[in-house]
Amino acid sequence: MSTLRAVITEELLPHVETPGRYIGGEWNSIVKDPKETCLAVALAFPDTYEIGMSHLGLQLLYGLINSMDDVACERVFAPWPDMESLMRSHNIPLFSLENYRPVRDFDVVGFSLQYEMSYTNVLNMLDLAGIPLLSSDRRDEDPIVIAGGPGALSPEPLADFIDVFLLGDGEETVAHLVTRLKEMKGAGPTLSRREKIHSLVKGQRGLYAPCLYDVSYFPDGTIKGIRPTETWAPEVIRAATVRDLNKAYFPEKPIVPFIRTIHDRITLEVMRGCTQGCRFCQAGMIKRPTRVRSVDTLLKLAENCYKNTGQDEISLAALSISDYPWLEKLLSELQRKFDSRKVNISLPSLRVSDMLERIPPFLNSVRKSSLTLAPEAATPEMRKKICKDIKDEDLYNGVRGAFKLGWMMVKLYFMVGLPGEKDEDIDAIAKLAYNVSNIKKEVDGSPAGVNLTVAHFVPKAHTPFQWEPMVSLERMRDIRERLRTQIRHRRIRLKFSKPERSMLEGVLSRGDRRLGKVILRAWELGCKFDSWEDHFDFNRWQTAFKDTGLDMGFYLYRKRDMGELPPWGHIGVGVAKEYLSLEKSKSTQGVTTENCFTGDCSDCGACPRSRSFQEVA
Repeated sequence: MSTLRAVITEELLPHVETPGRYIGGEWNSIVKDPKETCLAVALAFPDTYEIGMSHLGLQLLYGLINSMDDVACERVFAPWPDMESLMRSHNIPLFSLENYRPVRDFDVVGFSLQYEMSYTNVLNMLDLAGIPLLSSDRRDEDPIVIAGGPGALSPEPLADFIDVFLLGDGEETVAHLVTRLKEMKGAGPTLSRREKIHSLVKGQRGLYAPCLYDVSYFPDGTIKGIRPTETWAPEVIRAATVRDLNKAYFPEKPIVPFIRTIHDRITLEVMRGCTQGCRFCQAGMIKRPTRVRSVDTLLKLAENCYKNTGQDEISLAALSISDYPWLEKLLSELQRKFDSRKVNISLPSLRVSDMLERIPPFLNSVRKSSLTLAPEAATPEMRKKICKDIKDEDLYNGVRGAFKLGWMMVKLYFMVGLPGEKDEDIDAIAKLAYNVSNIKKEVDGSPAGVNLTVAHFVPKAHTPFQWEPMVSLERMRDIRERLRTQIRHRRIRLKFSKPERSMLEGVLSRGDRRLGKVILRAWELGCKFDSWEDHFDFNRWQTAFKDTGLDMGFYLYRKRDMGELPPWGHIGVGVAKEYLSLEKSKSTQGVTTENCFTGDCSDCGACPRSRSFQEVA
């Protein structure tokens, strides 16, 4: 047993709340001898083990990188404050789970940016690892720090801390990164750090190195220009896209954690992308075009994952599972295969459509979990504005069918603070929740429990609403109180997102490079685990803005000019600005756009059908 491993297991783990987060050795984890591999990659998730291990992307990259010759990929998660305190007091650096290896000894550290509120955790993990926080301060021998995920597509707030951002689908880009780094390492220590970064990104789609771009500003604080510093660097860096999911890598031997995680089950990615066109939804814009796996491929993956894990639940993952063209066949085949093995088949939130009426019977013989629906808005007018033109009749008929088959509870997701919203749109949320509850009373005499989750609208980059202001903190609080006064029955459980945290998310999601000093100052003041209710401290963030001379309101409350260069203006995700502008205009008019997956092309620019499609950088 290594000295570091011995100290951790004998002196630290007996004194932490959940030692299973840090022990490794799980079923299907891969342990390679560092002496027998050329390249070492630390896959870092800036949140707890339970959340990180529930993320399919982490399992995918872990399996993919470890399948490559002469490469070792190990996992590292953000230690909870009790563990961090012990690590700092014992001078224990951030370590990987597989070999208890210090993260600073890896060649590459790759962060997954799933949520803006994890950004201070990125800094905290770098500090625990002994890696300089600022990219400009790192030495040639320090690891290359990479970041991918949705946050990488609005990368500027973290530009000072990340060497290379991975944009879009990671499968092919990661393979290039690993192969190129192996080649450079095999050639010996002949390249400087800057030369390595140049070599990694030059001519490669989906890789953005902030050090290659200078940002200038107008006196009013808006961006004047984002210019490459090298003649070979492209003005727009385009995200990578996997074209054929049936041929794409999928982890058929996912790690089985020792402790309960957020999603303790097999996750099957049925399809990637969504063209429903919800105007607030970033994922639906940045993950275009829609790509699907065949039923045969999914059945094979389900069987192999089950044999390799023994999990008793299979979850079908997609942004809009109702759009999967063979959903009824897939559910029927999965039920036939796994019903006798007592394996539950679960679905993500369903789009309210006529399909909703046809789904419950296929899940009749498996365990009844709550039915999850995401209407997002409760009035026809607001639904048209956000391009989610669903009908109450379809929703009510769908839940009625579910209640007849034994479902007891419904989860409803709504969004408030949307552009053009009125008080009557808020009031309609409460009315709809009560109507859903009472439908069960019509079926069996007792009303249903309804878990009603209400989130604040946060404008996101690369969406038609990227130019819109957020509503004020006072308005958020007024909406919350308005709903609370209308929902007083215990059968309706109302849960709100925290307004102050939504504000901060709004700043970071559309922020520029200057916010790096705010994030750094917030971390210095003790901010971390900002997505956790008990750890989020808005006062510290306000102090960080004050100390750095930046105004939150500049990023939140002004309606941005259509001609203004956004901080992500040099990042191309496929969807054209002209399309986003048109969708914004149609929102004002209350006009919806047809789903191009089943209808005519809307010329968004993301696939070869579009006139504005661009295949190469």
